[in-house]
Amino acid sequence: MNTEREPRFVSELITPVTVSHDVDAMVRGEPGLPRAFTWRGEELQVVKVLRTWRECGPGPCKQGSSESYVRKHWFEVEIGSRQTARIYFERQPRGRSRTKRWWLFSIAETQDSP
Repeated sequence: MNTEREPRFVSELITPVTVSHDVDAMVRGEPGLPRAFTWRGEELQVVKVLRTWRECGPGPCKQGSSESYVRKHWFEVEIGSRQTARIYFERQPRGRSRTKRWWLFSIAETQDSP
């Protein structure tokens, strides 16, 4: 049985290597999830998507709609056989660099239980 160790907070930029082109997700306004990304010079492969969720901004849309603006698209993914990661896509990056959109939030090792 596999158990997950406590996730390690990272909060560092990642660079997508290859991106999925899921047409259904794009129609819903979701970004294409990287199939692989580089972090600290290492290429990591996304093996499996474990779960997804969205983070919305405070309050309703400023244009008068009752909908909330989606700020981040979150993905919990398996990377390799012994790690899971939480990554997110920031829809409106802040600051000077508008290209920094994909971030590694945390990473956790899995281990076999005795």
